[in-house]
Amino acid sequence: MNDVTMPTDQPMADVRSSQDEKKEEKKDEKSAQQADAALTPAGNWKCTATGGPEPLEFTFDVSMTEGNAVKANFASKNASGELTGTWEPDTKSLKMSGMTGESNIELEATIDGDSIHGTAVVHAKEGDGGEQKFEINGTRTSAKQDGEGDAKAAAAKDGAKAPAKKEFVIDLDGFEARAVQLPAAAGSFGSIGFSDNNQLLYGRDGSVRIMDLSSKTPSEAAGAPGTRFSVSADGKKLLLGGGGARGGGASIAPASAGATPKPIVTSPMLVEVHPRHERQQILVDAWRVMRDYFYDPGMHGVDWNGIRVKYEAMLPAAVTREDLNFLISEMISELNVGHAYLQGQGDIENAPTRTVGMLGVDFAMAMNEDGTPAKAWKLAKFATGASFDNEARSPLAAQGLGVSEGDYLLAVNGVAVDPSTDPWAPFVGLAGKSTVLTVSKKPVLDKDAKDVVVTPIASEDNLHYRAWVEAKRKRVEELSGGKVGYIYVPNTGVDGQTELVRQFYGQRLKQALLIDDRWNGGGQIPTRFIELLNRPVTNFWARRDARNQTWPPDGHRGPMAMLINGLAGSGGDMFPWLFEHNKLGDVIGTRTWGGLVGISGNPGLMDGGSISVPTFGFYEVDGTWGVEGHGIDPTIEVIDDPSKMKDGGDPQLEKAVEVLLKQIESNGYHPTPKPKYPNRSGMGLPDSDK
Repeated sequence: MNDVTMPTDQPMADVRSSQDEKKEEKKDEKSAQQADAALTPAGNWKCTATGGPEPLEFTFDVSMTEGNAVKANFASKNASGELTGTWEPDTKSLKMSGMTGESNIELEATIDGDSIHGTAVVHAKEGDGGEQKFEINGTRTSAKQDGEGDAKAAAAKDGAKAPAKKEFVIDLDGFEARAVQLPAAAGSFGSIGFSDNNQLLYGRDGSVRIMDLSSKTPSEAAGAPGTRFSVSADGKKLLLGGGGARGGGASIAPASAGATPKPIVTSPMLVEVHPRHERQQILVDAWRVMRDYFYDPGMHGVDWNGIRVKYEAMLPAAVTREDLNFLISEMISELNVGHAYLQGQGDIENAPTRTVGMLGVDFAMAMNEDGTPAKAWKLAKFATGASFDNEARSPLAAQGLGVSEGDYLLAVNGVAVDPSTDPWAPFVGLAGKSTVLTVSKKPVLDKDAKDVVVTPIASEDNLHYRAWVEAKRKRVEELSGGKVGYIYVPNTGVDGQTELVRQFYGQRLKQALLIDDRWNGGGQIPTRFIELLNRPVTNFWARRDARNQTWPPDGHRGPMAMLINGLAGSGGDMFPWLFEHNKLGDVIGTRTWGGLVGISGNPGLMDGGSISVPTFGFYEVDGTWGVEGHGIDPTIEVIDDPSKMKDGGDPQLEKAVEVLLKQIESNGYHPTPKPKYPNRSGMGLPDSDK
């Protein structure tokens, strides 16, 4: 028998009586709670619906929300959904409505203790049976007590405070030290997730891998093929992308080892779209994306809520997706900022297109000896880049073809050309295809004409670009007598960096260097560009059988200058800003565009359209905003005079060469001469050599 110590001033019988009373109080309190719960529809119900082909059983989980508002989740073998409505305590009546799939449900019932009876009317969409009426009967299997289901509503009913939520705390101290490396093999990894039994799922090397983390010795098991997947809400299924289905489309597979995916049939998969409703959502989504991702939460001082009201009022006048694009463009332009673009056009109509074969040639009208138009086109000039550049040659300049500038094109694939039509008309659909051209030194089709086979290209952009760059380089070489090198940087993206490096190494040993930033389309922040141009001399290497070497070897040592104009922007603004900031030389031309807010990605719109949102803005070390909306001012302004640009003239480039030639004379680079070879006989070193 256990010893119990009792208070000396309280008899044993009194203590027992007090304990019994507390137990009775708790019992009475619980009974009262159950009685209160029975006065409302809150609880879990098991019901049967009759009136259809056969009785249908379903569960009904009812919760009280604020006041006498009610919400319920129902589920049967055929359907599930959520209903909302009201509870009338005086009449014990329940009225609710909601959706299941595309059908609307209206329910009216009376609660009698733990019994429910009433009717439900299902309004199905047209073609699916119209309206059906069911009789509902059921019983309550359990009542919800305070703290169960919607605890907040239960507490509000009897004036109590809602139970405090248990705090979830992550101990960050030593967080990384508690990480455990899993025994997964090395490889190319894809998606990651967890199954319904908390097994780790991850894509690796072509298939879904499964690892049971509860095992003392976890190991990989192979699941469905494919590395990109999404896990269903219940963790039982995987939605796999194109790599997971043998047919190449999406598929569904169990989230288990050895699973075989089943392809999803997507044809036909139709959806009904209400254009005006869709346009409303797209406009508001564009407004929200800009609101939530814009770098300035104050939206540049613009009343962004007022802007929404203003442009939503114009929606009724938007008849097409193109009209909506116009509204979106105007709306985001209210922020007065660069890089706020309408990018994806969305679901607009597109006409079919065909390629046109291009020869990389300038055509001219062919004339007969008597001055009348000939039935031919003159191949006046081939677009050609540097002689070493095999990517910058017209298809007509191929070795052994025997076609020259000034020859005449007489026929294409045996069909005579018609000089009254566009010279490219015969080449529709011929890009990338072997094509027979009939050419001659004369504008007439006679025995001297010959057939040649060429493969026209789809675009001449790269050809003309490289020809333009080479023409500028040659012009600088001519004006400077070979003393000044020339580099054109088209943008600050990957291809711009490639172009800078590609041209730099052939020009870096020139006495001066001219960097052309005009029409620079931007891209990334050009930090590496400046690092390449700004490599000061650290030392020299004396060589016996070669000239002394300056170090680092991949740098330029002489004067530099940069050309800018109003069509250089974004990274094309930052490049000359960094050039000036690092005092690398004069900036010559006209003020740049002025777009130094950056874009880094944001959500798109529901029909494939998109806008770009500036997510970061440039400001200077003195704490002021700079460049955006203004641009980079040149240190030497030169305005392009059209009268001076005739026949290839370039006033800005010509001024830059003039400036650099003067700087070569006044401040040119002269490497330090090699000192007298050291005398290391005996002990010690001269102080100068230490």
